[in-house]
Amino acid sequence: MAKKAVASLQTGSGREYTKVIKMVKSPKTGAYSFKEEMVHNDKLKDYMAK
Repeated sequence: MAKKAVASLQTGSGREYTKVIKMVKSPKTGAYSFKEEMVHNDKLKDYMAK
């Protein structure tokens, strides 16, 4: 199913987005989790600066 989602992003204007996987530490337990988002290429630097 993931392959189908990725393949559909490559048609037309889908190449303007980047899948970002960010590691986030939980303040409660201290465990790390991963947060995945689709970010427009123009806003990628702003997203990574957070």
